[in-house]
Amino acid sequence: MAFIKIQNVVINTNYIAAVKLENQTGSGEKSISILLVTPKFSLFQLESISTNHHHYEWIEFTGQAANALQDYFTSYNNVIDLLPESQESSAV
Repeated sequence: MAFIKIQNVVINTNYIAAVKLENQTGSGEKSISILLVTPKFSLFQLESISTNHHHYEWIEFTGQAANALQDYFTSYNNVIDLLPESQESSAV
């Protein structure tokens, strides 16, 4: 289990399901979005019948936070790139 701290947010990396690199906000500002998936714990037995036992939430970072996350998630120490850049456009 690892944690990353970006500004005033600490994220348990075990709960990161996806990262959108090189996004833009509605105003055109560069952003990075992280999809967090956390387990839902029900207080009542009837709620446990639900098939969705997780909570999904996208968190968007801009400015220096986006730059720091871009560096972190594109570092070869943290992420293995399965496709070279020349093949990425044909895979999408």
